[in-house]
Amino acid sequence: MSDQVQKMSSKQQKTSTKSSNFMIVMPGADPEGPGVASLFLTLLSFLIFLATLPLSLFFCIKVVQEYERAVIFRLGRLQQGGAKGPGLFFVMPCIDSWKKVDLRTVSFDVPPQEVLSRDSVTVSVDAVVYYQVSNPLAAICNNDDYNRSTRLLAATTLRNVLGTKNLSEILSDREAMGESMHQILEVATDVWGVHVDRVEVKDVRLPQQMQRSMAAEAEATRDARAKVINSEGEQKSAKALKEAADIMAQSPAALQLRYLQSLHSISAEKNSTIIFPLPMELLGGFMKPEMRRRNGFNTNED
Repeated sequence: MSDQVQKMSSKQQKTSTKSSNFMIVMPGADPEGPGVASLFLTLLSFLIFLATLPLSLFFCIKVVQEYERAVIFRLGRLQQGGAKGPGLFFVMPCIDSWKKVDLRTVSFDVPPQEVLSRDSVTVSVDAVVYYQVSNPLAAICNNDDYNRSTRLLAATTLRNVLGTKNLSEILSDREAMGESMHQILEVATDVWGVHVDRVEVKDVRLPQQMQRSMAAEAEATRDARAKVINSEGEQKSAKALKEAADIMAQSPAALQLRYLQSLHSISAEKNSTIIFPLPMELLGGFMKPEMRRRNGFNTNED
């Protein structure tokens, strides 16, 4: 199973490396430098800012929280210095646009996925994914909506992982299944600037018919185990009775003591039952010779 997960993650790595050739590289500064038109528009924007002081300060000074970062684009190009924040930062009027990225951990529920397991059983499984943005520049420049993309990728990854496992593995190895999904998602979302913290499998739902079949199987297994334990107990008790009978046969007085002990236990219960011990030898004369020999009586045949 780990080999299959490694193959899936290697495929994701190959796909990400191929797609990274077409991704936007964030150098932090424009290597070509601004053109003449860019310089002219920047100067014009600065003049507008000066002409509208102090009113322009309310539109040019922005604030982001401690858990947020701002990605600034000037005339469509990524601004120098990378993501801004936390705190105050300045944007030029008319030529700067910016997007805010939340760096806090985000959790979402993966919708229940109905798939066919490797042993041809239909199951419905849902999960919870925890992730956070580790690179705001990559999250904005390499994906139009990293949140939606991560959700869709988590759903497809859950289906792929479930299809490689048996029903018993899905029911018992939830942690291993979550770890497999975590490894695959971590490799695939790294190019988007997203770090997947953990993946937890919430619930595994089976069809009603399958639940009844599994309950009947478990009940039959428990009944069979109970019968085996009962038969083993009877076998041990029979061996103990045989040993006790052999010991009592060696001493005739032991049987009389056993009679007296039984009478004592009966009399302790305060009842009116009267029991008279009758020796078994008195009944020997009424038995056939074969029955007498079978029961251990001495036979004196003429």
